[in-house]
Amino acid sequence: MSFNFAVSTNAQFGAGKLNELHTMINAPMSAVQGKKALIVISNGKSTRANGYLERLEKELAQAGVEYVVFDKVSANPTKPIVEEGGKFAKENGCEFIVALGGGSVIDASKAIGLMATNASDDLWDYVLFGTGKKQFPPVPSLPIVAITTTAGTGSETDGGAVITNPDTKEKTGVFGVGTMPVLAIIDPELMTSVPAAFKAYQGFDALFHSTEGFISNKRNEMSKMVASEAIRNVSHNLVEAIANPENVEAMGKVAFGSYLSGIQMCVGSCTSAHPLEHALSVSHENLPHGAGLIMISKAYYGFFVNKHTCDDRFIEMAKLMGKQDADKPEDFLTVLSELQSACGVDNLKMSDYGITPEEFPGMVQNARDTLGANFLNDPVQLSDEDCLAIYQESYR
Repeated sequence: MSFNFAVSTNAQFGAGKLNELHTMINAPMSAVQGKKALIVISNGKSTRANGYLERLEKELAQAGVEYVVFDKVSANPTKPIVEEGGKFAKENGCEFIVALGGGSVIDASKAIGLMATNASDDLWDYVLFGTGKKQFPPVPSLPIVAITTTAGTGSETDGGAVITNPDTKEKTGVFGVGTMPVLAIIDPELMTSVPAAFKAYQGFDALFHSTEGFISNKRNEMSKMVASEAIRNVSHNLVEAIANPENVEAMGKVAFGSYLSGIQMCVGSCTSAHPLEHALSVSHENLPHGAGLIMISKAYYGFFVNKHTCDDRFIEMAKLMGKQDADKPEDFLTVLSELQSACGVDNLKMSDYGITPEEFPGMVQNARDTLGANFLNDPVQLSDEDCLAIYQESYR
């Protein structure tokens, strides 16, 4: 019974919450104060096409806030783009950031917020892993408002950002004071328009944040509590949210699970599955992070099931996912496979994204170099040979 709960984000959860944003900025006692904002969105079309940007602009206008828009963030946000965004925020005198989009946009905004306030124009000066210069950012980030349009990463309520360095082929975490959003708008109405495949990828990312936390050797009573509810809400509602996009209630429960998974990462931890996936998508940018996690998931969890290091935890997760008569750890693999099949993501192939088995040894090393700390959270330590076997078993 030992944990640290330091989740400071003011989370406003519920359908229609975006329409209330103007009441949360520059109000007495509000954590969001300022007259000029940097809006960060992706380089795609959906934020504008769905009318979300226009709605946000109206909310800021009602709050008396001027803004500029930075719309260059890709699905795997990169070091050059966040450095450009930080410079753009400085040049325009922005006092806070509003991230409107999925986890990539919110992650990019955290790094942009640090680049906007700190002296260095090289993000890697402030990266604590891999080839980073391992200097903790001396100045807090600009305050961040996170308006999530997807249910997957939980980035709206944690302090970490995942950024890719194309030059060094590293996809790793960025942290600093102030990177945890001061305000999060989690409005499931904004998530219903996500295409089915990506809704599945994002949902499994949310699920795996908590299944990893559930088996982690850093698990505690607080992380177990939030992970349990995240696993239950995502697994019981993802199929319906995909099959019936207008079901805001089902979408809301998946979003709730994703939000809880974000908290799980703050009070607990993820394991080596995430760096093992990052090593896949850092070299193959067209691979969505959630899809990569799905690809390796059965081999990854199967490794620990076969080691029988935490059978009770796998049985409990199987029950949380709906198999009430679960009595062996293999039951978790069964319900995981059934959920992937029901969501239409059970036949994903690495080869479809250009991944080859010859890359696997280098990917194992990349995973350890860029986020080796996660490996220390595994219920039993993986050797390089174990990691290679997981990749090989997952390959199609």
